[in-house]
Amino acid sequence: MERKLFAFDIDGTILDSNKRPLDSTREALEKLRAQGHLVTIATGRSRYMAQEVIYELAFTNYVLCNGAAAFVDHEQYYQNLLDQDALERLAQEVDQRKLGLACVGLDEIKKNNHHRSEKMEIAMNSFQFHSPEYDEYFHQENDIYQALAFYDETDERSFETNYPQFRFIRWHSHSVDIVPQNGSKAATLLHLANRLNIKRENIIAFGDGENDREMLTEAGVGVAMGNASTSLQQAATMVTDTNDNDGIWKALKTMNEI
Repeated sequence: MERKLFAFDIDGTILDSNKRPLDSTREALEKLRAQGHLVTIATGRSRYMAQEVIYELAFTNYVLCNGAAAFVDHEQYYQNLLDQDALERLAQEVDQRKLGLACVGLDEIKKNNHHRSEKMEIAMNSFQFHSPEYDEYFHQENDIYQALAFYDETDERSFETNYPQFRFIRWHSHSVDIVPQNGSKAATLLHLANRLNIKRENIIAFGDGENDREMLTEAGVGVAMGNASTSLQQAATMVTDTNDNDGIWKALKTMNEI
């Protein structure tokens, strides 16, 4: 049996609507590991925000910050930081336009200003975190893997044109992820598979959000959860049940992987 790479998003995929892993998901992960496959999370969360899932579900491999950082056996092997000069310009523009911004390191997240505080709190609460503490200079003094900008679609202008170094991916009605232009979960998973001599067709990825789109289309098999948008489901190789109804287990059973 060839070794495969199984990648799982966290929110809306590994975790149910109550932000807990289903028993069926726990069992599925154990079975995949017992077969010798490489099992990893692939999340937009930082290490700090993912640590509870990492330890509770015994992950030793994890792709974080939408692919900007990756670890194998708890050792970091990949890093893709935001361009510092472009980030400084963006921070200044966002502040001038009174939009919210938070910068993400591996184990810390700090907001750059006090704008859009209510919307920031709503977005962060969607995965059970509070608004980060304020530190105007955090992005100047630390490695920044991604940023979170807090604005509605009505506030969007020409960010992508003005900042070609970045990609802006909406993950909440009040917020977008800001990641390196050449970075994504997909790119990092392909890099990892190549490093470990795992064929591309043996990459199986599960996700539910817009930041999972490339991962689902670039993997050998991209599995969209039943709670994903119609658009994402149409882009995936297959669609399974929801994160509340044993979606991961059912998909792996259908593929005869467990």
